Amino acid sequence: MSELQSDLQVQLEGFRLTTAQIYYHLPDYPDLLQEFIWQRYDIAPAFPKLYGFIDFWQKEIEGSLHSVYVAKKELISPAQTRMLDAEFTLQ
Repeated sequence: MSELQSDLQVQLEGFRLTTAQIYYHLPDYPDLLQEFIWQRYDIAPAFPKLYGFIDFWQKEIEGSLHSVYVAKKELISPAQTRMLDAEFTLQ
């Protein structure tokens, strides 16, 4: 996914807005948890960008992960249609 693509193009390619709520232990105070919110366009259910970020976190950031909660939202979805039994003319 190119950074120059519009949001619409990205969504039409199958990406969905993904939000991860990440809880981690503070390095100096391991009994305390801190929250970090990560939000990007990603592809469910594989979530390659999210897993890439988590791998980066585990290798480069001192705070060990406690838990990760993930939500995704399809901003563009198929149109809902319904049949009508009447026809109206406006003049």
